Amino acid sequence: MTAGKVGIAMSGGVDSTVAAVLLQEQGYEVHGFFMELPLKDRAQQIQRVQATAKSLNIPLQLVDMRRLFSTTIIKKFVAAYTGGYTPNPCVSCNAAIKFGALLECMLAGGMEKMATGHYARIRQDEKGSYSLLRAVDPGKDQSYFLCRLDQRQLSHILFPLATWKKTDVFIRAATLGLEEFSGTESQDVCFLTSGLKQFLSEQSIKEQSGEISAADGRVLGRHSGISHYTVGQRRGLGLPDATPWYVIGLDPKHNRIIVGKNKDLFRRHVLIQNLHWLDTEPVLPWQGLVQLRSRHHPSPARIQQKDRATWEIIFTKPQRAITPGQFAVFYEQNRLAGSGIIMTQEPCRS
Repeated sequence: MTAGKVGIAMSGGVDSTVAAVLLQEQGYEVHGFFMELPLKDRAQQIQRVQATAKSLNIPLQLVDMRRLFSTTIIKKFVAAYTGGYTPNPCVSCNAAIKFGALLECMLAGGMEKMATGHYARIRQDEKGSYSLLRAVDPGKDQSYFLCRLDQRQLSHILFPLATWKKTDVFIRAATLGLEEFSGTESQDVCFLTSGLKQFLSEQSIKEQSGEISAADGRVLGRHSGISHYTVGQRRGLGLPDATPWYVIGLDPKHNRIIVGKNKDLFRRHVLIQNLHWLDTEPVLPWQGLVQLRSRHHPSPARIQQKDRATWEIIFTKPQRAITPGQFAVFYEQNRLAGSGIIMTQEPCRS
Protein backbone atom coordinates (compact mmCIF):
# COMPACT_ATOMS: atom_id res chain seq x y z
CA MET A 1 0.00 0.00 0.00
CA THR A 2 1.39 3.38 -0.98
CA ALA A 3 1.34 6.61 1.01
CA GLY A 4 -0.74 8.17 -1.77
CA LYS A 5 -0.47 9.43 -5.33
CA VAL A 6 1.70 12.51 -5.72
CA GLY A 7 2.30 14.55 -8.82
CA ILE A 8 5.67 16.25 -8.94
CA ALA A 9 6.45 19.24 -11.14
CA MET A 10 9.60 18.10 -12.93
CA SER A 11 12.13 20.18 -14.82
CA GLY A 12 14.85 17.57 -15.18
CA GLY A 13 16.95 19.59 -12.73
CA VAL A 14 18.58 18.49 -9.51
CA ASP A 15 15.97 19.80 -7.05
CA SER A 16 12.87 18.21 -8.59
CA THR A 17 14.80 15.00 -9.31
CA VAL A 18 16.01 14.54 -5.74
CA ALA A 19 12.56 15.54 -4.45
CA ALA A 20 11.01 12.79 -6.58
CA VAL A 21 13.44 10.21 -5.17
CA LEU A 22 12.65 11.27 -1.61
CA LEU A 23 8.94 10.86 -2.25
CA GLN A 24 9.51 7.37 -3.65
CA GLU A 25 11.48 6.46 -0.55
CA GLN A 26 8.60 7.71 1.62
CA GLY A 27 6.26 5.28 -0.10
CA TYR A 28 4.41 7.60 -2.47
CA GLU A 29 3.27 6.62 -5.94
CA VAL A 30 5.04 9.38 -7.86
CA HIS A 31 3.88 10.75 -11.21
CA GLY A 32 5.91 13.34 -13.07
CA PHE A 33 4.39 16.43 -14.72
CA PHE A 34 6.27 18.78 -17.00
CA MET A 35 4.98 22.23 -17.95
CA GLU A 36 5.56 23.05 -21.61
CA LEU A 37 6.25 26.78 -21.73
CA PRO A 38 6.96 29.03 -24.75
CA LEU A 39 10.74 28.83 -24.33
CA LYS A 40 13.43 28.56 -26.99
CA ASP A 41 14.95 25.43 -25.46
CA ARG A 42 11.63 23.63 -24.92
CA ALA A 43 12.62 20.61 -27.03
CA GLN A 44 15.86 20.14 -25.10
CA GLN A 45 14.00 20.51 -21.80
CA ILE A 46 11.52 17.83 -22.81
CA GLN A 47 14.32 15.43 -23.74
CA ARG A 48 16.03 16.04 -20.42
CA VAL A 49 12.94 15.57 -18.26
CA GLN A 50 11.90 12.45 -20.21
CA ALA A 51 15.33 10.93 -19.59
CA THR A 52 15.11 11.83 -15.90
CA ALA A 53 11.65 10.30 -15.49
CA LYS A 54 12.77 7.15 -17.26
CA SER A 55 15.80 6.82 -14.98
CA LEU A 56 13.52 7.11 -11.93
CA ASN A 57 10.96 4.72 -13.45
CA ILE A 58 8.05 7.12 -13.01
CA PRO A 59 5.36 8.05 -15.58
CA LEU A 60 5.61 11.52 -17.07
CA GLN A 61 2.85 13.73 -18.43
CA LEU A 62 3.57 16.78 -20.59
CA VAL A 63 1.16 19.62 -19.89
CA ASP A 64 0.94 22.32 -22.57
CA MET A 65 0.90 25.67 -20.76
CA ARG A 66 2.29 27.75 -23.63
CA ARG A 67 -0.80 29.80 -24.41
CA LEU A 68 -1.81 30.31 -20.78
CA PHE A 69 1.74 31.31 -19.82
CA SER A 70 1.96 33.78 -22.69
CA THR A 71 -1.29 35.55 -21.81
CA THR A 72 -1.07 35.33 -18.02
CA ILE A 73 2.66 35.91 -17.42
CA ILE A 74 4.52 37.23 -20.46
CA LYS A 75 1.86 39.67 -21.65
CA LYS A 76 1.48 41.18 -18.19
CA PHE A 77 5.27 41.23 -17.70
CA VAL A 78 5.75 43.28 -20.87
CA ALA A 79 2.89 45.64 -19.98
CA ALA A 80 4.37 46.23 -16.52
CA TYR A 81 7.87 46.97 -17.83
CA THR A 82 6.68 49.35 -20.51
CA GLY A 83 4.53 51.03 -17.84
CA GLY A 84 7.53 51.84 -15.66
CA TYR A 85 7.28 48.93 -13.24
CA THR A 86 9.74 46.13 -12.47
CA PRO A 87 7.60 42.99 -12.08
CA ASN A 88 8.46 39.61 -10.58
CA PRO A 89 7.01 37.04 -13.01
CA CYS A 90 8.14 34.06 -10.92
CA VAL A 91 5.82 35.06 -8.06
CA SER A 92 2.91 35.44 -10.47
CA CYS A 93 3.71 32.17 -12.23
CA ASN A 94 3.80 30.21 -8.98
CA ALA A 95 0.36 31.44 -7.96
CA ALA A 96 -1.41 31.26 -11.33
CA ILE A 97 0.44 28.58 -13.33
CA LYS A 98 2.53 26.15 -11.30
CA PHE A 99 0.38 25.98 -8.16
CA GLY A 100 -2.69 27.11 -10.08
CA ALA A 101 -3.35 25.49 -13.45
CA LEU A 102 -0.79 22.69 -13.02
CA LEU A 103 -2.06 21.80 -9.55
CA GLU A 104 -5.62 21.59 -10.90
CA CYS A 105 -4.38 19.36 -13.72
CA MET A 106 -2.76 17.02 -11.21
CA LEU A 107 -5.85 16.84 -8.99
CA ALA A 108 -8.08 16.20 -12.00
CA GLY A 109 -5.71 13.37 -12.97
CA GLY A 110 -6.19 11.59 -9.65
CA MET A 111 -3.25 12.99 -7.70
CA GLU A 112 -3.81 13.57 -3.98
CA LYS A 113 -0.91 15.96 -3.51
CA MET A 114 1.43 18.11 -5.58
CA ALA A 115 5.16 18.29 -4.89
CA THR A 116 7.94 20.51 -6.17
CA GLY A 117 11.65 21.03 -5.50
CA HIS A 118 11.09 24.37 -3.75
CA TYR A 119 12.97 25.20 -0.58
CA ALA A 120 10.22 26.20 1.85
CA ARG A 121 8.17 24.61 4.65
CA ILE A 122 4.44 24.12 5.16
CA ARG A 123 2.95 23.57 8.59
CA GLN A 124 -0.64 22.86 9.63
CA ASP A 125 -1.86 23.99 13.05
CA GLU A 126 -4.41 22.39 15.36
CA LYS A 127 -7.22 24.44 13.78
CA GLY A 128 -6.41 23.13 10.32
CA SER A 129 -4.86 26.33 8.96
CA TYR A 130 -1.70 26.15 6.88
CA SER A 131 1.39 28.30 7.34
CA LEU A 132 4.25 28.86 4.91
CA LEU A 133 7.66 29.11 6.56
CA ARG A 134 11.19 29.76 5.41
CA ALA A 135 13.34 26.79 4.45
CA VAL A 136 15.97 25.38 6.80
CA ASP A 137 18.71 26.49 4.37
CA PRO A 138 18.55 30.31 4.55
CA GLY A 139 20.71 30.67 1.45
CA LYS A 140 18.18 28.79 -0.69
CA ASP A 141 14.89 29.83 0.94
CA GLN A 142 12.24 30.37 -1.76
CA SER A 143 9.27 31.31 0.39
CA TYR A 144 9.34 34.87 -1.01
CA PHE A 145 8.38 33.52 -4.45
CA LEU A 146 5.40 31.68 -2.94
CA CYS A 147 3.87 34.72 -1.26
CA ARG A 148 0.66 34.73 -3.33
CA LEU A 149 -0.43 31.16 -2.55
CA ASP A 150 -3.64 30.55 -0.62
CA GLN A 151 -4.92 28.07 1.95
CA ARG A 152 -6.38 25.66 -0.62
CA GLN A 153 -3.14 25.52 -2.56
CA LEU A 154 -1.04 25.02 0.58
CA SER A 155 -3.30 22.14 1.66
CA HIS A 156 -2.32 20.16 -1.45
CA ILE A 157 1.42 20.88 -1.54
CA LEU A 158 4.45 18.90 -0.40
CA PHE A 159 7.99 20.32 -0.31
CA PRO A 160 10.33 17.31 0.14
CA LEU A 161 13.41 19.59 0.30
CA ALA A 162 12.00 21.77 3.10
CA THR A 163 14.65 20.73 5.61
CA TRP A 164 17.47 20.04 3.16
CA LYS A 165 20.52 22.15 2.40
CA LYS A 166 21.50 22.62 -1.22
CA THR A 167 24.94 21.10 -0.67
CA ASP A 168 23.30 17.94 0.67
CA VAL A 169 20.98 17.81 -2.36
CA PHE A 170 24.01 17.82 -4.67
CA ILE A 171 25.63 15.09 -2.59
CA ARG A 172 22.46 12.98 -2.77
CA ALA A 173 22.26 13.55 -6.53
CA ALA A 174 25.82 12.26 -6.89
CA THR A 175 24.94 9.07 -5.02
CA LEU A 176 22.16 8.55 -7.55
CA GLY A 177 24.62 8.81 -10.39
CA LEU A 178 23.58 12.36 -11.27
CA GLU A 179 26.99 14.03 -11.10
CA GLU A 180 26.18 16.26 -14.07
CA PHE A 181 24.00 18.36 -11.77
CA SER A 182 26.89 19.39 -9.52
CA GLY A 183 27.17 23.15 -9.23
CA THR A 184 24.34 23.98 -11.65
CA GLU A 185 21.54 26.39 -10.87
CA SER A 186 18.36 27.20 -12.77
CA GLN A 187 17.67 30.50 -14.51
CA ASP A 188 15.82 32.98 -12.27
CA VAL A 189 13.38 34.07 -14.98
CA CYS A 190 12.98 31.24 -17.47
CA PHE A 191 12.09 33.35 -20.51
CA LEU A 192 14.91 35.91 -20.10
CA THR A 193 17.81 33.68 -21.09
CA SER A 194 18.86 36.20 -23.76
CA GLY A 195 18.50 39.21 -21.47
CA LEU A 196 15.72 41.72 -20.92
CA LYS A 197 16.65 44.04 -23.78
CA GLN A 198 16.65 41.23 -26.35
CA PHE A 199 13.42 39.78 -24.96
CA LEU A 200 11.55 43.10 -25.19
CA SER A 201 12.85 43.58 -28.70
CA GLU A 202 11.47 40.15 -29.64
CA GLN A 203 8.11 41.25 -28.22
CA SER A 204 8.10 44.14 -30.77
CA ILE A 205 8.42 46.76 -28.06
CA LYS A 206 9.43 50.03 -29.71
CA GLU A 207 11.67 52.02 -27.40
CA GLN A 208 11.62 55.79 -27.46
CA SER A 209 14.45 58.03 -26.36
CA GLY A 210 13.68 60.47 -23.57
CA GLU A 211 15.10 62.75 -20.92
CA ILE A 212 17.18 61.81 -17.92
CA SER A 213 16.37 64.40 -15.27
CA ALA A 214 17.38 65.21 -11.72
CA ALA A 215 14.65 65.39 -9.09
CA ASP A 216 14.67 69.18 -9.36
CA GLY A 217 13.84 69.00 -13.08
CA ARG A 218 17.31 69.63 -14.53
CA VAL A 219 17.82 67.66 -17.74
CA LEU A 220 21.13 65.77 -17.44
CA GLY A 221 21.06 63.48 -20.45
CA ARG A 222 19.06 61.14 -22.68
CA HIS A 223 18.01 57.51 -22.33
CA SER A 224 17.34 54.93 -25.04
CA GLY A 225 14.13 53.47 -23.61
CA ILE A 226 12.48 53.54 -20.20
CA SER A 227 12.08 49.75 -19.96
CA HIS A 228 15.88 49.37 -19.87
CA TYR A 229 16.04 50.92 -16.42
CA THR A 230 14.92 50.15 -12.89
CA VAL A 231 15.15 51.89 -9.53
CA GLY A 232 18.64 51.60 -8.03
CA GLN A 233 20.35 51.12 -11.40
CA ARG A 234 23.72 52.80 -11.85
CA ARG A 235 25.10 51.42 -15.10
CA GLY A 236 24.10 52.66 -18.52
CA LEU A 237 23.23 56.21 -17.53
CA GLY A 238 26.25 57.87 -19.14
CA LEU A 239 26.30 60.70 -16.60
CA PRO A 240 29.87 61.34 -15.41
CA ASP A 241 30.12 63.15 -12.08
CA ALA A 242 32.23 63.24 -8.91
CA THR A 243 29.83 60.70 -7.35
CA PRO A 244 27.64 58.15 -9.17
CA TRP A 245 24.11 58.83 -10.36
CA TYR A 246 21.37 56.25 -9.73
CA VAL A 247 17.87 55.79 -11.08
CA ILE A 248 15.52 56.88 -8.29
CA GLY A 249 12.28 56.88 -10.27
CA LEU A 250 10.60 56.25 -13.63
CA ASP A 251 8.04 58.57 -15.21
CA PRO A 252 6.40 56.57 -18.03
CA LYS A 253 3.79 59.28 -18.67
CA HIS A 254 6.53 61.67 -19.82
CA ASN A 255 8.99 58.93 -20.88
CA ARG A 256 11.44 60.28 -18.34
CA ILE A 257 14.03 58.74 -16.01
CA ILE A 258 14.66 60.51 -12.72
CA VAL A 259 18.12 60.19 -11.20
CA GLY A 260 19.74 61.16 -7.93
CA LYS A 261 22.57 60.27 -5.62
CA ASN A 262 22.81 57.23 -3.38
CA LYS A 263 21.20 59.05 -0.44
CA ASP A 264 18.14 59.75 -2.59
CA LEU A 265 17.44 56.02 -2.91
CA PHE A 266 16.47 55.63 0.75
CA ARG A 267 12.83 55.71 1.86
CA ARG A 268 10.89 54.78 4.98
CA HIS A 269 7.41 54.93 3.44
CA VAL A 270 6.07 52.88 0.55
CA LEU A 271 2.57 52.39 -0.85
CA ILE A 272 1.27 48.95 -1.83
CA GLN A 273 -1.88 47.54 -3.41
CA ASN A 274 -3.37 44.09 -4.01
CA LEU A 275 -2.84 43.07 -0.38
CA HIS A 276 -2.93 39.30 0.16
CA TRP A 277 -2.83 37.40 3.46
CA LEU A 278 -2.07 33.67 3.51
CA ASP A 279 -4.49 33.15 6.38
CA THR A 280 -7.00 35.26 8.28
CA GLU A 281 -6.45 38.99 7.78
CA PRO A 282 -4.89 40.45 10.94
CA VAL A 283 -6.08 43.54 12.73
CA LEU A 284 -4.21 46.56 11.37
CA PRO A 285 -1.78 48.12 11.95
CA TRP A 286 0.34 45.01 11.52
CA GLN A 287 3.96 44.91 12.67
CA GLY A 288 6.65 42.49 11.59
CA LEU A 289 9.40 42.08 9.01
CA VAL A 290 9.03 43.17 5.38
CA GLN A 291 11.14 41.87 2.51
CA LEU A 292 11.15 44.09 -0.59
CA ARG A 293 12.71 41.70 -3.14
CA SER A 294 14.09 38.19 -3.23
CA ARG A 295 17.57 39.17 -2.03
CA HIS A 296 16.54 41.97 0.32
CA HIS A 297 17.22 41.50 4.03
CA PRO A 298 13.84 41.72 5.83
CA SER A 299 13.46 44.85 7.92
CA PRO A 300 11.07 45.80 10.77
CA ALA A 301 8.05 47.76 9.58
CA ARG A 302 4.42 48.63 10.26
CA ILE A 303 1.56 48.26 7.78
CA GLN A 304 -1.55 50.40 7.95
CA GLN A 305 -4.44 51.11 5.59
CA LYS A 306 -4.30 54.37 3.68
CA ASP A 307 -7.53 54.16 1.71
CA ARG A 308 -9.91 51.52 0.34
CA ALA A 309 -7.37 50.01 -2.09
CA THR A 310 -4.01 51.22 -0.78
CA TRP A 311 -1.89 50.36 2.23
CA GLU A 312 1.25 52.02 3.57
CA ILE A 313 4.40 50.33 4.82
CA ILE A 314 6.41 52.38 7.30
CA PHE A 315 9.90 51.02 7.95
CA THR A 316 11.74 51.57 11.20
CA LYS A 317 14.85 52.43 9.17
CA PRO A 318 14.99 53.81 5.61
CA GLN A 319 15.34 51.15 2.91
CA ARG A 320 17.31 51.44 -0.32
CA ALA A 321 15.95 51.21 -3.87
CA ILE A 322 12.30 50.42 -3.20
CA THR A 323 11.08 49.34 -6.63
CA PRO A 324 7.51 49.73 -7.94
CA GLY A 325 6.18 46.48 -9.36
CA GLN A 326 8.05 44.22 -6.95
CA PHE A 327 6.35 42.31 -4.14
CA ALA A 328 6.65 43.44 -0.54
CA VAL A 329 6.42 40.24 1.52
CA PHE A 330 5.53 40.22 5.21
CA TYR A 331 7.04 37.84 7.74
CA GLU A 332 6.44 37.11 11.41
CA GLN A 333 9.86 35.69 12.25
CA ASN A 334 10.12 32.78 9.74
CA ARG A 335 6.40 32.59 8.95
CA LEU A 336 5.16 34.28 5.78
CA ALA A 337 2.08 36.32 6.65
CA GLY A 338 1.19 38.10 3.42
CA SER A 339 2.27 40.37 0.59
CA GLY A 340 1.40 43.38 -1.53
CA ILE A 341 2.57 44.93 -4.80
CA ILE A 342 4.74 48.02 -4.47
CA MET A 343 3.11 50.88 -6.34
CA THR A 344 5.11 53.97 -5.48
CA GLN A 345 7.45 55.49 -2.94
CA GLU A 346 6.66 58.40 -0.68
CA PRO A 347 9.29 60.94 0.37
CA CYS A 348 11.27 59.98 3.43
CA ARG A 349 9.64 61.48 6.52
CA SER A 350 10.94 61.53 10.05
